[in-house]
Order: sequence, then C-alpha cells, then structure tokens
Amino acid sequence: MVQFHEHIITELLEDSNGGLVVTSSGLGLHKLISSLFLLHHHSQGCLLVLSATPPQKSSILLNYENDIQSQFSGEVPNLPSEITSDLPANQRLALYTSGGIFFITTRILIVDLLTHRLPTTAVAGLVILNAHSLSDTSTEAFIVRILRSTNRSLYVRAFSDRPHSMVSGFAKAERTLKCLFVRKLHLWPRFQVYVSQDLERDPPEVVDIRVPMSTYMIEIQKAVIEVMDACLKEMRKTNKVDVEDLTVENGLFKSFDEIVKRQLDPIWHTLGKRTKQLVSDLKTLRKLLDYLVRYDAVTYLKYLDSLRASESFRSVWIFAESSYKIFEYAKKRVYHFGRTDSGKLGLSKTVSTKKRKLNDNKKDEDQSTSTETRVVLEEVLEEPPKWKVLLDVLMEIQEERDKHALSGEEKYHLGDGDDNGIVLVACKDEYSCMQLEDCITNGSQKVMREEWEKYLLSKVQLPALPKRNAKKAKEPKGFGVLDGVVASAPGKKAEVSSISKQEHDALLAAASEVSKRINKDIVGEDDNQKHVDGGGSVKGKGKGKKKKGSAGEKANNDVAPEDDAMEGGCLNEVFLRKHNQALDAESSREMKKLPPVVFYALESDKKILDILKPSTIIAYHPDIAFVREVEMYKAENPSRKAKVYFLFYEDSTEVQKFEASVRRENGAFESLIRQKSLMMIPVDQDGRCLGLDSSNEPQSVIPQNLITRKAGGRREAEKEVQVIVDMREFMSTLPNVLHQKGMRIIPVTLEVGDYILSPLICVERKSISDLFGSFASGRLYHQVEMMSRYYRIPVLLIEFSQDKSFSFQSASEIGDDVTPNSIISKLSLLVLHFPRLRIIWSRSLHATAEIFASLKSNQDEPDEVKAIRVGVPSEEGVVENDVRAENYNTSAVEMLRRLPGVTDSNYRGIMDGCKSLAELAMLPMERLAELMGGQKAAKMLREFLDAKYPTLL
Repeated sequence: MVQFHEHIITELLEDSNGGLVVTSSGLGLHKLISSLFLLHHHSQGCLLVLSATPPQKSSILLNYENDIQSQFSGEVPNLPSEITSDLPANQRLALYTSGGIFFITTRILIVDLLTHRLPTTAVAGLVILNAHSLSDTSTEAFIVRILRSTNRSLYVRAFSDRPHSMVSGFAKAERTLKCLFVRKLHLWPRFQVYVSQDLERDPPEVVDIRVPMSTYMIEIQKAVIEVMDACLKEMRKTNKVDVEDLTVENGLFKSFDEIVKRQLDPIWHTLGKRTKQLVSDLKTLRKLLDYLVRYDAVTYLKYLDSLRASESFRSVWIFAESSYKIFEYAKKRVYHFGRTDSGKLGLSKTVSTKKRKLNDNKKDEDQSTSTETRVVLEEVLEEPPKWKVLLDVLMEIQEERDKHALSGEEKYHLGDGDDNGIVLVACKDEYSCMQLEDCITNGSQKVMREEWEKYLLSKVQLPALPKRNAKKAKEPKGFGVLDGVVASAPGKKAEVSSISKQEHDALLAAASEVSKRINKDIVGEDDNQKHVDGGGSVKGKGKGKKKKGSAGEKANNDVAPEDDAMEGGCLNEVFLRKHNQALDAESSREMKKLPPVVFYALESDKKILDILKPSTIIAYHPDIAFVREVEMYKAENPSRKAKVYFLFYEDSTEVQKFEASVRRENGAFESLIRQKSLMMIPVDQDGRCLGLDSSNEPQSVIPQNLITRKAGGRREAEKEVQVIVDMREFMSTLPNVLHQKGMRIIPVTLEVGDYILSPLICVERKSISDLFGSFASGRLYHQVEMMSRYYRIPVLLIEFSQDKSFSFQSASEIGDDVTPNSIISKLSLLVLHFPRLRIIWSRSLHATAEIFASLKSNQDEPDEVKAIRVGVPSEEGVVENDVRAENYNTSAVEMLRRLPGVTDSNYRGIMDGCKSLAELAMLPMERLAELMGGQKAAKMLREFLDAKYPTLL
C-alpha cells in the first residue's frame, strides 16, 4: 500500500460517521477499498457495498484476495460475496446477520429495508462507490436515510474518482454530503502533497514519441473540423442554445456533444428534427476524429461507407460543403481509380508493379463501345504511421536487452530477478489490440491486405446491391426530387455519375478476383495442411484462410451476375494494380527478434499491471487514468525498472484531448477546494436529529379535515398514510420522494398499476419517454384497460422532469388535424375509449408527491392483500375484484358495447335481461325496446341484426 492510501484511511477512521472521498482517476481506488475491507470484523455487523460496477467489483475482489493471502498463511477468512434476488428472503436474512461483506444492488436492499427483512442494527456500515452519480432523490440516499434513523452507530463511506462530475450543477458536492448525512469531504488530487511525493519519489522512465500524421490524415482532420464548424453555425440559427463557449476546439472532446445536449435537454421533446439531428451529427463528427487516429485506413473507409448508407437521408453534416473531402481523402488512403485511355482520371505512377487482368473471359459480342477502355484500380493501402513506430520501438527494446545481456547487466536492467520482461501495449479497444497483435505476428502489409480483401468482399455481400439492367423501367409518377432520385445534368455531373458506376463495377470485379483466388488457394492447400506442424502461427494462418474461403465462395456466387453485366457494359478491361509487398520478407525476418508482447484494452477497465508486472509499457492510445495507474504501479514496486513509451500523433486532436483532460481535472479539484472552504455544514448533518420513528414519518402529512367541534379544535388522531408500490417502480426515485413526504411505502408485486393509493384509486405512472414508447408498442392500452376493469378510478400519471419544459410540444407545432403520429391525438383517442380514465399532469417528483397526498386525503387506506390478488386468476379461473364486469365474459361485453343502439347507460340492463349474444339476437322488438330504454335504440339494433350481408355474386 502506498502511503497516501494510509493517510486517506486514517482521515476516514477519525470520523466514526464516515465521509466522502474524491480522488483523481487512476489512483488505485479499488486498492483503497480492499484495504478498508481488511479493517472490518464480523463482530461489528455486516458491511454493504453499493453502486459497484462489474469491473470495479472484480478488481476489488482480486486485490482483496491477494491481500488476504499475503497476510493469512493458514485459514483464509470468508471473501466478500454478492447478494442477488435469486436468494430467498430467509437466506438473505442469514447473510445480513452473519457480519460479512456483501455487494448488493440498491433495489434489493431498499425492498428488504421497507419490508423489514433486514434488521437495521445488523448493518455496521455502507461503502458507496461512484458517489458522483448520487442525488437527494436517488435510491442510495433513500437507503441511508432509513438506516440513519434507526442505527446511529452506522458509518457511510462514499468514493468517487471523477472530480469533473462532482462539480456539475449547483453545489453538487455539498448536496451529496447532505443526502449521505456525512460532514467530511476528503479531496485527494494528483497534485496533493502526499500523492505527488509518493508518485514522484521513483518515477518510471518516460519516452515521448510524436508520430507525424500522413498528408491525407491531416486533410481529413481539417475537413472534419470544417464540417463541425458548419454544424455549429447551423445550430446557432436555432436560437435555442448558447454556443458562445461551444467552439470547435471544445468540440474535440467527448463532453462537447454532452454539453450541447444538456443545454437542450429541458426542451428536447419540443425540438424539431433538424436540431436533434445536429446534436447527433456533432457526436458522429467527434467519432470521426477519434477513429481517424485509432483505426487503419480501410477500417476508417468502411465506417464512412456505413455512415453514408445509414445517415445519408437524415444527416445534416453529409450535405456540408467540406464533407465530400472526408470521403475523398479516406478513399485515396486505400486505393486510386482511373482510366488509361483519356487521362481524365490520373493515376499515380510512383509504384512500378505488375498489372493483373481481372476479366479473362471477355465477350466481344457484348461490347457496347468501339474504342478500347482500360480501367485501373491501384491499391494504395496506407498504413497507420504508428504501426511502423510501434515495431521500431519493440525492436529497439529487444536490441537494448540483447546489449545488456551481452554485457552482463541483465539483472540491473530488469530489476528484480522474477521480472518476466513482458512489454505491455495499452490500446483503446479490443479491436485495436487484435489488429496490432496480427500486425506484429504477420506483418503490417499482410494485415492491410486482409482488411482490403474483407472490404472488397463486403461490397458483393451487401443484400441491397443495386441492379443495373440494360432495360430501364418506365418512370413512375412523381419521378424526381420527391422520390429521392435526381436526374444527372449533362456535362461534369453526368461524367461523375458514370465514373462512380465504373468505380463500383471495378470494385466488384476486384472482389470477384479475390474470392476466386481464395477459393483456388483453399483447394491447393487442403492436401498440404496435413503435413504442416500443428503448433504456432502456421496453424492459425490455415484456419484464417479456410474461414475466408467460405466467405469467398459466397462472394464468388454473388458477384457472377455483376461480372456478366460488366462484360456487356462500357468497360473492356479492368486491371488491379497491386501494392508492393517486397518488404514482407524483410519484416518477417525481423519479427523473430521482438520481445514478448501483451496487448491490453483500456475499455475493459481491468487492473492488469499488478498481474503481469511488465518491465516496459507502451501507451499506444494515451489515457490519463492509465498514466496514473502506471505511476501507482511504479510507486508500489520501486525495485522494478519500468520504462514507458507514449505514442502521440503530432498536431492531432489526440494530443489536445490528453492535455485538456489534465487541465479539466485540475480545474475540477480547484473548484472543489473553493467549495469546501465555503461550505455551510449543519450541525445535524450526521443524521442524529432524525427520530427513531422517522423512517416511517419524517414529515407527517397533515389531515385536511380537523374536528373543530370537539375538544376545543383538537385534531383527529393521525392515521398512518401508506402507498402500495410495485417492485418495478423502485428503479425510479418517486418512492424515495413519497417517503420523504411521510408516506409509508409498501413494496409488493402488482399485476395491475404501479401505485395503489386507495381501494378505488390505481395509478399508472409514465415518464415522457416511457409514454411515447408505451403508445408505440400498444402496452399502455392494455394497462389502462386492466385498471379500468379492476378499479373505479383509474389514473394515468404523466410525469415530467423538473429541469425540462412542462409541455409535450411547442405551441407552434400543435396542429388541428388528428394524425396517427401525434401524441395529442393518441391521448385523445385513449380518453374517448376509456371515459373513466383520469389523467394527471405533474411537473416533477415533488409535485407528484403533493398530488398523491391530496388524492389520499379523504380516502381509505389500500389493502395490501387485495392489491396483490387483483388481476390474478384464482384456482377456479374466476377473477376476483372485477368491479366492471363481475366475472362476465369480457370479450362478449366488449362486443355488446360496440353494437348500434347500445350505450353506456343501457348495456348493463341488456346484460341483466339476457344471458348471451345469441339470446339477444332472438329477442322480439318489444322486449328489446324495454331492455334498451327506447324504441329508437331497439330499432337500430334490430335493423343491424336483420340486415342482409351483401355478396359479389
């Protein structure tokens, strides 16, 4: 353990109430928590860990297990376990009272607390991770409030390693302390004295390598930034967002589109499609900048093609002036295309390679042109500049080790004798790890060749490939812009259109040749595979080729009609100019001299440094949190020699993002330090002012009817106000707010409704997004139908967020017509179909709690047993508490109510007078008039029943 971890633990233990700890990212938060676990003893009670993500949970458990094994040579104490909903209540109670350490979800814990399955005195403390996501309405705050009210010796220790999230909003840190009932805020930034002393006492050796980007990469980056600027100008025209501080420089970072969306979030559901699309486009453009420095040229082009196919009809950025440059330069990194006769499409002559003919079986009788035309597809396959630099670094590492080994300095270089000499390469994602591993094993040329072949084969495997027939269909009505088809104008535009067709056909022909060659290689290598040694990379290559061959067969079958079309078209010959592969032999010889390499994906969030204990680390995609982890690794292992290489693209967004992340974190801590110095912490912040019974009634609801005629205006004895809540509703924060208002929450599993306020009132709660989704799926219709069947007052609660506009649409967008897609039209139809349905509009969670209190003021309390049985058929198949139909055939009742002349006022009398629809059809006119309450209604029904069915014969 590093010394500043000991200081943090000491500060936490000084206050028995607990505290909130905010650290810089990457400072070993999982090790700090596992060290706290070691201080826990089962005699104190159980320790519950909340809000831990799966990677955090695995890292804490692994580190705790290592600490236990190093301290206990004999019997190992019980390791922390997880409490899930699969465990029955009696087993969970036994675990709670065992005094162990348990990871548990907030939903399970709050239900066990409200149903008294967990004795609060059995809990010694809470450890809450990711404290930056807490608020006063979160379930964690609900849990802490209940436990604090009955267990005064409880401690709460909350942790966060995202300081920039702790400064979002007004007084976020102070509000978090308040909802956790703790008084101490502990700040541990990277520049804190103890932290900097520990990490800088013996720092690792650092080598910063700036890799220049290729010309095309620079041009693509410039074009993307220009398109971003154009999107920002379009957004300024909406006048709905303040973009003065939203510059293109800020747009290079992940928080950019989040900031824009946060500003628009209050009015998001009232915005037009264009504004929403601009926000989405900003996110797409940020990804384009990120992927430019992360992936190879072919993968980047493939991603652009997918964007063109998926977003071409709705995106705004694709129609920007500079967007074509992105596609054009990305294509030039992979291949060049041109004709050899006219010279209109020039080709690069720098690579002197052999031309390969693709169409060997040419049909002269199908040729439609008299002059010979040769289309040439020249492969460029530009490799990422970092690939070569990474290979050079690995070779340099191996050369240094060879020199030290010859001079007898091996032990000095590696440090401890148990060092395995592993080189760890840290990448952003798993795809980059696999590709770099393939690049080191098989050579960069081969990797680019494989990516190129996959790209070509994907061209012929697309299901919606355009068919180019000789005969064109007759133009339909509305041909033109409305149908998405624009006739090409003569001149330059027509030439570009024909070139695009020729380029597409050339790619298909190249794909056909690739698939044929792969099939031929598979047939030739099937016999040789028996003689190949089973170990190492040769076997892997064989498997890879076999897999490609199966894909190639499909590609070959798919591309055959296209070849025929090409042979009958305007192209006489298509050539593929191959990329030079002379370096493969030399690179394969050098591969044998590389050190052992392990690739690590940063997105996996696994703490791998302590497991592998590498001697050299290469940050292929630098990340600030990983840099701190390397510093921690070196501080904990001062005897090991650690060398770190950073690979940055020079003058790229990668450098700016890394530097900005450091500045943003330092700025966040400076803001937190200022907030801490100005905080007004109440003396009862630790929750000791909460009474023992406040878990049920922290704020008792005052009855509105006072007995003023008895005992001099003395109020009637207050009854316990309770609300029955469905288990699924604990994913929201409304039960917490209702509890704050003094209502007793009874969690049960309900078949009908979300909240039962009284024996008559059932509430179905819908947020705005859930309301739109429920209408689209038809689920809301069924839910309202069930509520109307079992409760006299069915209520649909439409709840808005407190920070959003209290309206569905802007006033200018509300039309007079009834349309299928309008939310207002859908609500109107719902109310017309269910006349007894009541709709409640709520501005926020707190407004909902006030509304519930008003609705319950003159109502009886709901019965928990009856609420559970509602909607559940009994053993005899009879549905209990059916207040509308009372066990009638509901399908027949619905049919009856739709007959002409049958209304809400007379359908019950008809049901009492006849037993079935068949009997109703046989009743005479006089009896019908008596049951239906009038001659006119009876005549309408009789004419409908006796009407002849028209036939076509």
